[in-house]
Amino acid sequence: MANPIPNLFRVPELKQKILFTLFILLVYRLGAHITVPGLDVNILRQQFGQLSNTLFGIYDMFVGGGLSRATILALGIMPYISASIMFQLLSAVVPTIEKLQKEGEQGRKKLTQWTRYTTVVLSIIQAYGYAVFLSSIPGAVRTPGVLFMFTTVVALTVGAVFVMWLGEQITEHGIGNGMSLLIFFSIIEGFPAAIGRTWESFVVGEISVVGLAALGAVVVGVTAGVVAMTMAARKIPVQIPRKVMGRGRIREGQKSFVPLRVNSAGVMPIIFAQSFIIVPGTLAAFSSAGFLREISDLFQPGSWLYYGSYSLLILFFTYFYTAIIFNPVDLAENLKKQGAFIPGVKPGARTAEYIDRILTRITLPGSIYLAIIALLPFWIFDWFNIQTFFFGGTSLLIVVGVGLDTVQQAQQHLLLRHYDGFMKKGRVKMRGRGRYV
Repeated sequence: MANPIPNLFRVPELKQKILFTLFILLVYRLGAHITVPGLDVNILRQQFGQLSNTLFGIYDMFVGGGLSRATILALGIMPYISASIMFQLLSAVVPTIEKLQKEGEQGRKKLTQWTRYTTVVLSIIQAYGYAVFLSSIPGAVRTPGVLFMFTTVVALTVGAVFVMWLGEQITEHGIGNGMSLLIFFSIIEGFPAAIGRTWESFVVGEISVVGLAALGAVVVGVTAGVVAMTMAARKIPVQIPRKVMGRGRIREGQKSFVPLRVNSAGVMPIIFAQSFIIVPGTLAAFSSAGFLREISDLFQPGSWLYYGSYSLLILFFTYFYTAIIFNPVDLAENLKKQGAFIPGVKPGARTAEYIDRILTRITLPGSIYLAIIALLPFWIFDWFNIQTFFFGGTSLLIVVGVGLDTVQQAQQHLLLRHYDGFMKKGRVKMRGRGRYV
C-alpha cells in the first residue's frame, strides 16, 4: 500500500463515497454562482475591492468569493462553524453542555440539534446585517426597500441551511469531514486564478525568473513544513498492566502511548487573532471618524506594531484554545479507569499535572510556528514585490489539514478492505483443511 491512489476507484464502496462527495461539492460550487436578485454585482465587486483587509475580506475567502458576488450561498458554512465553536467554548463554562458531551451518542445528537437551531438564528442575523450593508452601497441595489431586505434574508438563510445539509451529507455518506471539505474547496477555488495572475506578473516583467523560481521553492518548502508540523506529536508512553479476566483468561500487559500534537489548536488561533487585528480597519471602513483612521493606519500590514500585536494574539489564543479543547484531568481519569499509567508517574492528579506540563511546553513552539505561518505571506509579498499570489497562512493550514485528514480516511478504507480480503482468504484456506475459524 505504498501508493494507494491507483486503488481508490478499485474498491466499490470507496469509489461510491468519492463520487458522492465530488457530486455534492459540484452542487455547492454551482450554487455559489447564483446571485441574489435585485443587485448590480459590478458595483458590489468594486466596493469589496476596498474591503480586502477587513472582516468581509476574510469571510469572503472562506466562502469562495460568494460574499463579494452576493450569491445565495454567500454565508457558506460559516454560521454552522460559528455555532459549533460557540458550543465548544460554552462547554468549558456551562455544566449542562459539558455533561451532554460526555453522555455519548445521545448527548452528541442533542448537541448537534442545538447547533442546527443556533445556525439558523445566526444565519438570519448575518443575512440581515449583510442585506443592510448591500442597501448602504450606492447603486448596488436596484429597488431598495422592505421587499429586497426580506427576499435577501430568506435567500441567504435558506442557502446557509442548505450548505449545512450538504456538509452533513458528505460526512454521513461521503469521505472526509463535510464542513471542512466545503471550506477546503472554497479556498482552493481561487488558486488557479491567482496562479494565472502571478504568471501575468512574470510575463510583464514585474517578477524575474529568479524571483519566480525562489517563490516556487518557498511555497513548496513552507507547504512541506506545514505538513510536518501538522503531523508532529509528542508521544507520552503508557503502560497497561497484566490483568486476569476470569476463567483462567489473562490479558497480557501492553505498551502504548498518548500522542500530544504540537499544534493541538489547529488554525483557530490565527482566525481568532485575525478577527481582533482587523477590527480597527473594519471600523474605519464604515466610519468617517479621524481617530479611527489613524488607529487603522497603525495596524496596517507592514508595520512592526501590526506584526507584534498579531504574533502576541496568536500566542495567547493558542494557549487559550488548547486549554478549551484539551483537558488533562479527563485524560488522566480515563487512563486510571482503564488501569493504565505513565511509567514513573502516579495515577490521578500527578498524571494530570505531568500531561499539563508537557502540553504547556510543546504549545509554545506550536504557537511560534503558527505566528510564522500567519506572517509569512506578508514577508513573501515584501521580498518578491508581488500582491497577487494567493498564499495565506490561514488558507494554507486549512488546505493541508483537511487534505491530510481526507487522505487518512481514504487509507483507512483501503486498509480495512485489505484486511477483510486477507481474513476471507484465511477462512477459505482453513476450511480446505477441514477446520473452521
